[in-house]
Amino acid sequence: MAEYGPQPVERELPTDEARDLLGLVRDLVRREIEPAAADEEAAGTFPRDTFRLLSRSGLLGLPYPEEYGGGGQPYLVYLQILEELAGARLTVGLGTSVHSLACHGLAHFGSKEQRTEWLPDMLAGGLLGAYCLSEPSAGSDAASLRTRAERDGDDWVLNGTKAWITHGGIADFYTVLARTGQDGPHGITAFLVPGDAEGLSAAPPEHKMGLTGSPTAQLHFDGVRVPDSRRLGEEGQGFTLALSSLDAGRLGIAACAIGLAQAALDAALSYTAGREQFGRPIADFQGLRFMLADMGTKIEAGRALYLAAARRHDAGLPYSRQAAMAKLFCTDTAMSVTTDAVQLLGGYGYTTDFPVERYMREAKVLQIVEGTNQIQRMVIARHLAGPESRS
Repeated sequence: MAEYGPQPVERELPTDEARDLLGLVRDLVRREIEPAAADEEAAGTFPRDTFRLLSRSGLLGLPYPEEYGGGGQPYLVYLQILEELAGARLTVGLGTSVHSLACHGLAHFGSKEQRTEWLPDMLAGGLLGAYCLSEPSAGSDAASLRTRAERDGDDWVLNGTKAWITHGGIADFYTVLARTGQDGPHGITAFLVPGDAEGLSAAPPEHKMGLTGSPTAQLHFDGVRVPDSRRLGEEGQGFTLALSSLDAGRLGIAACAIGLAQAALDAALSYTAGREQFGRPIADFQGLRFMLADMGTKIEAGRALYLAAARRHDAGLPYSRQAAMAKLFCTDTAMSVTTDAVQLLGGYGYTTDFPVERYMREAKVLQIVEGTNQIQRMVIARHLAGPESRS
């Protein structure tokens, strides 16, 4: 007889090593992440020890080369592992994605000497990273950023404010985009800034409607001095680095969104199978069954979309359009599915006794981070119809 209700996702994994990795992650999730997730989110507790464990387990550097301490895994595998982590607790999944984003600039634009010196500790040495692009007046229009880096001999001196920084104030290192030249995208350069740099400070964390365990804060750079050896890529290449990082990061957000949506569907399946009204489980009623069917279909479609983009990434093909589509569709799916999960649980869904209200609050931010979904539509439209005409 077929089993109904929540079931582990059948993963598309290319090797025995990847299948063993999935088993490790699922065991770690059951033991170390799921039991404390609800209480720690309610208390606003950041799980730093969990990230140290992920680092020791090789899970913070999965898509990066083994020679630098990474896992050497294709994005096809990394994103599915990320989905598992996000389904257990979005703070952990999103934090892993942000850490990978913070490592991207060094891994892909840094020199051999820079990668050899810093990347092993960033990938497997217990460190935690953050990515600093947005500013109070430069969000969607990132090319208008005003944080400035001035050359002073062999050093650069950074001044300005970054906003909406995940891990702001607690990260061990920051990939920072700063203006070194003319206005616009061609005057921006990237730097790798230590978290304990003199002159670097963080504002109190933002008070958010969800994802309360993940600190988000402004960062202030007041004469922060870094040597030229911490410049990533060429001077003026920072915006190219930022766009490359965001393409990869958007796939991470897409995978996190599907993990969150899957968790919401699983909670709804469990509840509707056990809740009886009019003498039978409410999962027997067609109106609710159709909602479950739509939720499952959206999740499968989103997973297929981000995996298709991951294959292009792994094959070295352009994937910017596909990354934007995946981020857009998967995060909209997370918002839709979590909202329906609350509806399926009725009054219970609106209480903190069940996790679906938290899932719904968390889903909202995924439509905003790493490029709002309105920006994703602009990116997709430019690929399809060309740049906008300007008078």
